[in-house]
Amino acid sequence: MRIDGPCKLNGELRVHGAKNSTLPLLAASLLCKTEVVLHNCPRLSDVETAVRILKTLGCRVKREEETLLIDSSSLQGGEIPETLMREMRSSIVFLGAIVSRLGKARLSFPGGCELGPRPIDLHLAALRRMGLQITEDHGCLDCTVPGRLTGCPISLSFPSVGATENVMLAAACAKGTTVLSNAAREPEIVDLADFLNACGAHVSGAGGSEIVIEGVPSLHGCEHRVIPDRIVAATYLAAAAASGGEVLLHDVECAHLRLVLPVFEEAGCSMKVMQNQLWLCAPERLRPVKCIRTLPYPGFPTDAQAPVMAMLCLADGASVFVENIFENRYKYTGELLRLGARIKVEGRVAVAEGVKSLSGASVQAPDLRGGAALVVAGLASEGTTLISGLHHLDRGYEGLEKAFSETGARIQREKITLEDRKEEKDAASTF
Repeated sequence: MRIDGPCKLNGELRVHGAKNSTLPLLAASLLCKTEVVLHNCPRLSDVETAVRILKTLGCRVKREEETLLIDSSSLQGGEIPETLMREMRSSIVFLGAIVSRLGKARLSFPGGCELGPRPIDLHLAALRRMGLQITEDHGCLDCTVPGRLTGCPISLSFPSVGATENVMLAAACAKGTTVLSNAAREPEIVDLADFLNACGAHVSGAGGSEIVIEGVPSLHGCEHRVIPDRIVAATYLAAAAASGGEVLLHDVECAHLRLVLPVFEEAGCSMKVMQNQLWLCAPERLRPVKCIRTLPYPGFPTDAQAPVMAMLCLADGASVFVENIFENRYKYTGELLRLGARIKVEGRVAVAEGVKSLSGASVQAPDLRGGAALVVAGLASEGTTLISGLHHLDRGYEGLEKAFSETGARIQREKITLEDRKEEKDAASTF
């Protein structure tokens, strides 16, 4: 991705559907014995991977623009190939739905961004309490359940989003009632509960720390619209603020950003919240933010940390970040240093000391949100920024360069030859 900066964003942007909601909803479609219609599904590589998983399991899936039609009445296979499991961490969310529907599953350990330990122990321990028998065999999980899964009290040691989703999917058609304590409270959990209830499930308490799922014999399909992606919204805001621009976001759920928006206001941005719309106008020079601590929802999201840090690299002073979710979230900061940023990292704490300007350079996205941070910084940098590793960005952002080019950025994708890759690798090793 080539960015010729600096670029001041000015215009309107639409926020697409949430990746982190679409994936569990696709998994939930396995529980339905009639067709599911999901609107506002973004074209992302992770979503396409989930669709391939569904097709591998025997489902029929059709895309019409932003709508996916899923028919799982022909579901027959309970095994997900290792190649698909390795493509994304969220693939583990299919486990609860598969064993609930078929009584068996075989899958390998999932892949995804390398952000530090993200063990699936919480998922497996919870499902074992519901009666799932799991055997590890050379990196694969052989899972079986005699009869139906059984509802029971489950308490998570950490409010894991993925584990909460897996329990909800497994418990929706289990025998009896499941009471899940210390559940994740993210909007995506509420979206999943709304979908399940529309399909005939009995789920209550989503959005709070205790979720109650009363098992039902079966679920039917429904028509559902995926919620807007709050992390994409935060990324767009960070890009506009870093570039000194002004944007109006459409199709945004402002309530999902209630602990993110104060950060932009503290940085000196003018903001106006409207129904499904959000307006931001950046100051001539951003102010530093005293301290940003990432926490499970409703705290500041770890996924928004990287693009916001890129923005604050241009603030008039030092901003402090404390990462409490993933220990390797700061991998991207080394690439920001290549652009002229001043960042000091020690353990889970990072201090970004604002500079007057950044300078374009060749950088590589280490993961999804780190890649977004490099785009935000590149838009505000003087000269040309070349970003490689775009497969990470494609996991969570649909048409990022198109959206920014329509608001004034000089940004485009370019094909890279093998010789270009060799030069880039040599430069990186020298650095």
